[in-house]
Formats: sequence, structure tokens, C-alpha cells
Amino acid sequence: MSTADNRGKPARRALLQAALAVPAAGAAATFLDTASAQADSGAYGRFDGVSPRFALAVLPDTQYLFDADSSDPAPLRETFRYLVSERKEANIAFMTHLGDVTEHGTRDEIELAADTFRTLDGKLPYSVLAGNHDINGSDDQRGDSAYLRAFGPARYASMPTYGGSSRDGYNSYHVVSAAGREWLVLALDWRVSDAGLDWARSVLDRHATLPAILTTHDIASSGDDGKAQLSGNGQRLWDGLIRGNDQIFLALGGHYWPPGRTVLTNDAGHDVHVHITNYQDRYYGGAAMIRLYGFDLARGVIDVETFSPWFLARDPEKRTPLEAETIELTGPTDRFSLDIDFDTRFAGFDQSVPPAARPASAVMPRGTVAYWRFDSAGLGGGAGTAGAPVADGKVARDLTGNGNDLTVSRLHSSGADALTWSNEHHEGQPAHASLRFDGGKSPDRGAILTTSANAPLNSAKFTSGYTIETYIKLPEPFEGDHAWMGILSWEGRNSEAGKTTGWSPDEPTCSLNISPERFIQFVVYAHRQDADPTSWSHALPVGRWTHIAVVNDGHRTVIYVDGSKIARNPTQESTGIATLGKPFVIGGTQFDEKFGQGFYGWVGDTRIVERALRPKEFLTPYE
Repeated sequence: MSTADNRGKPARRALLQAALAVPAAGAAATFLDTASAQADSGAYGRFDGVSPRFALAVLPDTQYLFDADSSDPAPLRETFRYLVSERKEANIAFMTHLGDVTEHGTRDEIELAADTFRTLDGKLPYSVLAGNHDINGSDDQRGDSAYLRAFGPARYASMPTYGGSSRDGYNSYHVVSAAGREWLVLALDWRVSDAGLDWARSVLDRHATLPAILTTHDIASSGDDGKAQLSGNGQRLWDGLIRGNDQIFLALGGHYWPPGRTVLTNDAGHDVHVHITNYQDRYYGGAAMIRLYGFDLARGVIDVETFSPWFLARDPEKRTPLEAETIELTGPTDRFSLDIDFDTRFAGFDQSVPPAARPASAVMPRGTVAYWRFDSAGLGGGAGTAGAPVADGKVARDLTGNGNDLTVSRLHSSGADALTWSNEHHEGQPAHASLRFDGGKSPDRGAILTTSANAPLNSAKFTSGYTIETYIKLPEPFEGDHAWMGILSWEGRNSEAGKTTGWSPDEPTCSLNISPERFIQFVVYAHRQDADPTSWSHALPVGRWTHIAVVNDGHRTVIYVDGSKIARNPTQESTGIATLGKPFVIGGTQFDEKFGQGFYGWVGDTRIVERALRPKEFLTPYE
């Protein structure tokens, strides 16, 4: 950080004897934009680009670790080893350095730093940008430099994320595939020129649907209260680039200390999070502190933590007091969470076309015994309009043609709004429609869909295994008494099947329910065993679609929620289902006074297959 010049340079020393494996940046063609970045693969493949959770590693000023004859790259090497070894576990997508790699920008310092970065090459894609201590002042039109020869476009050319660089070579961009979408990372010189700003705008224009993270060396400063404000250069970037480009939602800089953060409002009325990350004033020049931005698109948050892998790797009993107190920083500017509704925040520019509805024929694999969907194909002659009641007697066809059609009826004296049609749906659901159930207690109310008395499904035993899938969404807010509401069941009771286990003889032989804590409960009385193995999920979220899959391989049952296996799956032997020729029901369980509430929420496509499916075969496929 400190000053904008490099006063007091020491005599150059031979810090590194071996030549770099990185070619010089003299070939102008390497400065031109390349084709769009490809998915992370090959040597970079230990990363899950589909998971809704991933991490962005941010590395601030390392200049005191590369300071003439006092240079010590050991902390940075340990940070890089940590990122590589933990890449799969923490799902680290990318690392970005915020500038001031070195103290004086000498050839020897730069070469030692560049050699240290080779720890990452071929293992984790990254970007590096110039800070004021890495080059001789001026803007990105300064021409050739030791920094450019080591950290210019040629360094990134083989990375699967690399998209291209400005013609001068000091600005670059990467496209990172993570959480099932692409993210743009802009790495801008510490003093980007007007030409550099034009280049950055052109990159944003060419990737107009991608959320963007801007990284640069100097963007904001902060006081001890942690409240950041734009620096002079930061104000120029805000006025000339950030505020008018809604894609940029996160802007990261170093240069100043202490760290800080603020939230600004852009021209579209949306939040832009601006953060300072710099620990060079801390013990051992910051000891290559790393900050992890943990993106969690499922929860709508970014969890941020800051720590030193170098100190973390030390034997706890041998850590010095300064090492022990610096191993992790937990202040409000070092460890925090950002609440971001990603879909809403990105809606203004991400006009991606949602997946098209899939025909029923595409989602009926071998062994499918019943498949219901609530679009015009499934509701026989038209679904109506959103919010319109679905009348008693309406038939939801079993699209397999196996004769397991469902007929609508209302419980008790429920009104028309107990069952309405909706165009809401899970984003991975084949049909873009659902039914909205308004079941409840006090008074008891609801609606159900039931097979006919002679439907084949009523007596199916599934002794070789089965998969039962459905999509549900619980309302937000989740108001009223909805304890133990049923999603689906067979009407037969376990006492009628001669079962003696279980907490009540009136319990259905098979049912999928929601507990008072919003846990999924799947209870099944097996065809062969006198047992009632019950699976339990975690608490389901409200206001969000959930895919549920119950999979039995002929021996035991496992439940998956959104493709993830839940913890409380019993190992008890369970073969088949003790069906008794009684109707199958969607929208509730037993409907007497003891077991009686219709479902409250949305139900989408529902499918039953007479074999155990793998997650990649589910209605929404999961790897």
C-alpha cells in the first residue's frame, strides 16, 4: 500500500536463480481476447461446478513477503498449498490477488513471486493485478515491465477460466463456472486508463447476462470503525464503470488498511458491496492471509472468513502468541455474512431462458407405474388460469396409461379455494404447473386426489424396489396449525395388514408427511417384515420448491432432498409396501378425526417407478 511511488529501492539481489517457465509477454496477439472460458476440467477438475455452494478465495497485498533480501515466500506457499488441498472440500472455484504482490517491483522480487505462484498453476485458476508497488506508477498504458512479463496474459492462457486481456496486458477477465451458472471476474490495474475502462465496458457488454465481481488494488479506504468510503480512484471507477453496470454486485480492493466494507446503490437501485481486504499491517506482513467468500445460492448468503493457512499448519503447541492470535480474524470486517437474493439481484440483466417443459414421454423410464403432472396434458382438457379452483370430479390422468388416474374431492365442507391451479413450479420440474392445496385445521379442511377403487397402484407391492418422487413448496409465511399434514399415502392401515409394530394401528401402511417442525417423515410398513422403518429429513424451508425422492432398493429405504441424501435414513430391512388394495392419495393421509389434515402448500409432478433410481435418473437429475 502506503505510497504511490517506490522510493527507497535497495540494490537488486539475485533472489531467484532459476528461469521462469512463463513466456515473455512480448507477443501482442496474446493480449487480445480469447474465446469464452470453458468449464473447469483436466488438471483443474477437482471442483463441483453444479453445487449451489462454492468459494472465491481473495488474497490481498503480499508485498512484505517479497521485499528484497528480507523476502520470505513460505507463508504464501502454504496458503497456495492449502487452497489446492482444500479445493474439493471447500469447493474453491477461483482465487484473485488484489495487487501489491511485491514491495519494490524489482525483477528479482517479481520473479520470486511468480515462481511461488507456480504452486497454483494447473491446480486452481487465478487472477493477479498490478498494485502501485509492482510497477512504476502511471496508468495501464505504461508499457513493458517486469510485472507484465511475469503476470501478463501468457500466464493465464492455459487456464480454463481465462477470457482475455486488454491490449496493454494489465487488465484481464475470467469467466468462472460455479453453482450451475457463470460468473465474470474483472481484474483491473491499480490505475486503469480511459482505454482500460472502455475495454472493461466492452467485456461487460459481451457478457451482459453474467454477474460480475470487480477486483482492483485501490477502490476504498476505511477507519477503525470498519466503515468504508470510496477513494479518489474508487470514485472514478464508480462513476465511470460500476454504478452504470448493474452486473457488478461485488467490488474488492486492497491497498489501504484497516479492512472495511460498505454498500452502495447503483443506477438500477441495487446494492453493490464494496470491501477492503488488506492485512500487511498485521504480524509477519499479514502472513499471506486468505479471505474466503463462501457463496451459498441455496441459502441466499455469502459467508466470509479470514485466516492464515501458514499459522493453521503449525503445531498448536508450538505456535507463538502472535501466531495464535493471528491464525483467524473474527472482527466484523473479517468474518461476516451478506444476505443476497441472487435471483432478484441478477434479474435485471440475467434474462436467461428457463428450461423448457419436458414431455411426459421423456420422463417415464423403465418401470414407471404412475406419473401425474398438472399442466394441460395432465389435467385432461386444460388446467385453467392461475388461482382458479380445480373442481371436485376433475381427473388428473396417469400419463403412463396404466390406469392410475386421480380424481379430485374436497374434505369435510371445504370451499373452492381448498384446491386451486398454479403455474408455479420447481425450476427443474418437467411440467410447469402445480396444484395449490389450502388444507388446515380448526376447522378441518383440504382437498385430495385419489385413485379409483380398482386402480393397479392400489395393490402394487414393489418387492424389487421403488422410487417415489414429488415436488412441494411450503407457503411463506407458514401460518396456522399444519402439524402432521400428509403429502401422499396409501389409505390402508397397518392393523389391516396384520402389522403389530408402530405407534398406532390406524397409521397408514405408507405415507409421506410433514411434522410440526417441517421435517419430512416417510413411514412404510413393509410387505414382508413386521416393521415400520421411518425416515426423517431436516426442517424444510418455506417459500422455496423442494424435490423429494424416496428410494428403496428392495432392502432399505433412502430419502433424497434436492438430490442430497438425508441423515436419518434407517438401516432396518424393508421389502416392498404393504398395500391392501386401498386407494393411493395425493394431498393428505388418513382422513378421520385422528389423522386428518389436507396438505398446505404446492404439489408438483409426482412419479412412482418400480425400481430404485439413481439421483441422475430423478425427475430433476442430480450428479
